[in-house]
Amino acid sequence: MNTILLVDDEDSIHLLYREELEEAGYTVHSAFTGQEALDQLGQLTIDLVILDINMPGMNGLEALRRIKEINPKLPVILSSAYQEFKQDLSSWASDEYLVKSANLDELKEAVARHLPLQ
Repeated sequence: MNTILLVDDEDSIHLLYREELEEAGYTVHSAFTGQEALDQLGQLTIDLVILDINMPGMNGLEALRRIKEINPKLPVILSSAYQEFKQDLSSWASDEYLVKSANLDELKEAVARHLPLQ
């Protein structure tokens, strides 16, 4: 089963995304900060990261840079409430950029493009 690391500082996003992604057949681990995500990448086998940008401490763009240094082939989907970060050159290192929405079809489609269900 494919494993996703969800990195976001909002509990409500964790609840919503986890429920939808687990229902779709994925295993989901949670991190609430960029540093926590990096720590988990060193301990777990992760197949894809869904990463918020606007977080306290290390923001998502810095976490993205460090994730890609550790594993350049690991797919990372940036998920932000802000469209303007899409123009930031730092976000171009991600594999997908999605604006958060209550409708998670776009997110699930993006995940499926990178992690076909086994």
